[in-house]
Amino acid sequence: MNDKSIKEKVIDKCKELGIPFVGFAPVERWSKPPKELPNNFNEWIPEEFWPNSIYPDAKTVIVIGLPVQLPIVETAPSIYYHEHYKTVNILLDTKAYEISNFLTEMGYPSIYLPRDGYGDIDILLKNPITFFSHKHAAFLAGMGSFGENNVLLTKEYGPRVRFTSIFTTTPIEGDNVTGVDLCKHCQRCVSQCPVNAIHESKGSKEFPLPMDKIGCATRSKELRKKYTSPCGICIKICPIGNDRNKFNRKDLSIYSDKNGTKYNKAWDHVKKYGSN
Repeated sequence: MNDKSIKEKVIDKCKELGIPFVGFAPVERWSKPPKELPNNFNEWIPEEFWPNSIYPDAKTVIVIGLPVQLPIVETAPSIYYHEHYKTVNILLDTKAYEISNFLTEMGYPSIYLPRDGYGDIDILLKNPITFFSHKHAAFLAGMGSFGENNVLLTKEYGPRVRFTSIFTTTPIEGDNVTGVDLCKHCQRCVSQCPVNAIHESKGSKEFPLPMDKIGCATRSKELRKKYTSPCGICIKICPIGNDRNKFNRKDLSIYSDKNGTKYNKAWDHVKKYGSN
């Protein structure tokens, strides 16, 4: 069985499981990043966070993604988005587990990683780094580019995609990296972050700039007490994504309009119930 046929089988499996996003990145891309990558980082991923530092036998990282639905994200922070986020996370873990077993049964030992790599928000407040970055894996698999908010942007759903990864021992041809910067640099996420955790990168050679992870995690802790985490504001107001056309959300003024539009009334209704 050649490498391409393995790739095709994985893609077919993802279709069977209802996974709309799948990308492939050879582990060599962590040590030798493709020149075509659309964003520049002052400091690259430290070696201890590379796939082979976690699973030494890994040859390829398979990244899968599931979208979060824009009309639900628009209620954030709310119990509605809180429950939606949990559902997507559970589905990601389940589907990644199935894909890893699928590959292992074909004779290619594989493991999946949890979509989050921390046990509690208090852990992130002490050390705001997880043991592997799925968004950087998706970046290296050519699935998108970074926004000002340090979230990976996709053409289809902007930043409204959750990712996780599977490490496999078989070499698989990596997907193309186009070098397209999807971010419009409109600064909406910068100006509307409630804790000013996102720094404007205008005039900087580095993009995206490191965000205030402690400030973001502190807000998340407060929202968890109310059962309305995650915050979600920087991803709901991002203009990138074809989902805006699908859901008729091209007019971004609805997010700042407090004059009682049908959308504001709907969001206010959701926020009144089921959480503190």
